[in-house]
Amino acid sequence: MIRSVAMLLAAASLLLVRPAHAQVDPFEFEVYPYRTVGRGVVELESLNSYVPKGHTQEDAGLSSGEKASDLMYRTALEFTYGLTDKVEAAAYINMAHPNGQSFQYAGSKYRLRGSLFEEGDLPVDLGWYLELEWHKHPQFDGTELELEWKAIVEKDIGRLQILLNPIFEKALTGEDQSEGVEFGYATGVYYDLWRRFSPGVEFYGGIGPVGDIEPGTEQQHYVFPVFRGLLPGGIEYNFGAGFGLTRGSDQVVTKVNLEFERFIGALFK
Repeated sequence: MIRSVAMLLAAASLLLVRPAHAQVDPFEFEVYPYRTVGRGVVELESLNSYVPKGHTQEDAGLSSGEKASDLMYRTALEFTYGLTDKVEAAAYINMAHPNGQSFQYAGSKYRLRGSLFEEGDLPVDLGWYLELEWHKHPQFDGTELELEWKAIVEKDIGRLQILLNPIFEKALTGEDQSEGVEFGYATGVYYDLWRRFSPGVEFYGGIGPVGDIEPGTEQQHYVFPVFRGLLPGGIEYNFGAGFGLTRGSDQVVTKVNLEFERFIGALFK
């Protein structure tokens, strides 16, 4: 009897300390708006993040693999092309620089994104996002292949812009394949003060599998005060510092995103 109770307690402790696999993509701290790039338009985007204060053990914080998140620099190069005025396709190459190591290839992503209805037809503008993710396993993620779907909700009130991206993700391979669908979010609120320099705040986080929500302290939730605007030459930027709100989050994350849509122009239009 005592042995059985001990085994049950041990199993329960393993469940309580299991790593959180929340919906936070460290290669892409970005909140998507309703509008797409437009038919024939080519856009290049550089997405960069760095963790100056994170977890030093593997599979914790923003790390989902064997490389610890502390002092890791990540960069993603995104190539987007407008298939129609309402649908765009994109491909990503992810690279990472773990602490004390060289740059390494971390994976690739492929996605479609589109807008629904005409802008202003509904009280909020709606869009969709579908993505296939391949990770370098197990170095940078415990799951090799995942499918992600986002809804895009936008509401503009004068100079205030509100964006909401609920995120649903399903592992297609590996041990997490049987865990069901995970839920996360990316949200942004911005005030268009000036065209070249405007403030905002972004929120990123996740709760883990919908049917088996992670304990609150093990979930990941971040708040990012950000600034965005337009540089000379038509280069758009978004940068800021993020702060983890739970024990499962990394403490500090910085990000710099640069978009080159207007700089390149409609090459194939």
